[in-house]
Amino acid sequence: MPLHVPPAPAPALRSVLTALGSPTAVREARTPSLRTAQGDVTPELPLPLHVLDRIAPEGVAATRLAGWRFLIRCGDRAVAAADTRLTADGWAFSHFFEGPYIASTERALRQAESITQPFQARLLSVPGLYMLTLWLHGDSASDGTTGQPAPTDLLVPLAPAPPGIAAHRAHRVAELLPLLTLRVTPATPPLLGSPA
Repeated sequence: MPLHVPPAPAPALRSVLTALGSPTAVREARTPSLRTAQGDVTPELPLPLHVLDRIAPEGVAATRLAGWRFLIRCGDRAVAAADTRLTADGWAFSHFFEGPYIASTERALRQAESITQPFQARLLSVPGLYMLTLWLHGDSASDGTTGQPAPTDLLVPLAPAPPGIAAHRAHRVAELLPLLTLRVTPATPPLLGSPA
């Protein structure tokens, strides 16, 4: 299998396991499918979650690691996800959630397993478009926490994708970033004389 999933930091996994073992954390989560799950629930497929902060006009992307996302499996399917974030004290559980990105992530990962070129699986969020993609990074030996999207990396938009962008279709970064540059609204510059 050429698709590589980097190992999550042990404290991130421990924080998710602790939250799953806490009746309060599960009961208070806005995840009905997790609260009503019958049987054991386990965190699987940890993916580093990067955020696309900006796209330069020449198509270069600046990203940062925002956390690790675990799919929470019960039986033969994922019923929720858990996000972790880096704090001053290390990796900590952030929240549980569910929704269409759970099944869409599983589908994109299954599709990526059929690609013959080795890739590392990551998630890339584009907040300016309310868009999440499976980022197939060409450096499969990386620890998953650093690196920018290379022109030959693949981005697979997850459903629901923004209008005009096909979900579950792999795009080379060099092809998709220019399109995203046109769609992301640039930040409004400060008015003259106002604090930046």
